[in-house]
Amino acid sequence: MILNTGSRTDIPAFFSDWFYKRVEEGYVMVRNPFYPKLVTKYRINPEVVDVLSFCTKNPEPMLSRMERLKDFDQFWYVTITPYGKEIEPNIKDKRKVMTSFRALSDIVGNNATGWRYDPIFISDKYSVSFHIDAFAKMARYLKGYTHIAVISFIDLYEKTKRNFPEVREVSPEDRVILGKAMLQIAQESDMVLKTCLEGEDLKPYGVDTSGCLTKEMLEKALHLDFTDIKVSYAREGCKCLLGSDIGAYNTCSHFCKYCYANYDRSLVMENIKKHDPDSPLLIGHLEKDDEIREAKQISYKNRQIALNLF
Repeated sequence: MILNTGSRTDIPAFFSDWFYKRVEEGYVMVRNPFYPKLVTKYRINPEVVDVLSFCTKNPEPMLSRMERLKDFDQFWYVTITPYGKEIEPNIKDKRKVMTSFRALSDIVGNNATGWRYDPIFISDKYSVSFHIDAFAKMARYLKGYTHIAVISFIDLYEKTKRNFPEVREVSPEDRVILGKAMLQIAQESDMVLKTCLEGEDLKPYGVDTSGCLTKEMLEKALHLDFTDIKVSYAREGCKCLLGSDIGAYNTCSHFCKYCYANYDRSLVMENIKKHDPDSPLLIGHLEKDDEIREAKQISYKNRQIALNLF
């Protein structure tokens, strides 16, 4: 199974001590975001966890202790965009994040790292030409440290519109202009350009629209061979392996205006105060009336290949 950390919050940036404690103790507990009294327990063991999947905007807090993860296959996405503090108020300096990206790649390998340039939105400041120029500069800096670049266009969820009322969607015409330009830039930097849940509109131009964390993508990136994976995908049209996320909503203090995982800044601050690095839960502690269920964890790795070598 794939153990995910990045769909609900940014664990590497804010909760690295807690995560390494969970690895040390060999398990983690996760509250169901829709039924909070239902708690799922996952083992963190390479016998059942085929890949640790990370998505972060700042991998630096994890880097000095990466030897603790040496028994696990890993795949990292690092999101680096050109937006300023008015959009991403608590993101570290982008050059420092890119430097941390390169250091991460040196540790896990450039096949195990991917760059996300998303979400893309258009404004007077962040025009189509601005995005193309910014993408080109970042791609040149990251060349050789990854072979994957992922783009997506902003989705106007209700919470996004509430927190970011001035945001505008990217028109179909601008999506094509951006997609074609970014594809050429990515190719010049030895990267495959992928889209994330954007349909197949850019496929005719050569963009990889198959998904950003699919079975096939992980097999190729990490040189693995998986058996057939029978899972329920997170969203219609998405074939990425995004289940089994150990994060929690309303816990990320990057406070990006476009964020879908936070809907209440005051709640985020309250939750952060409840964080205990020694708790098996990201936020708070177990309660007497919690219902704890053991997750059904099955390895997808085809281990027969390894056995046939002897």
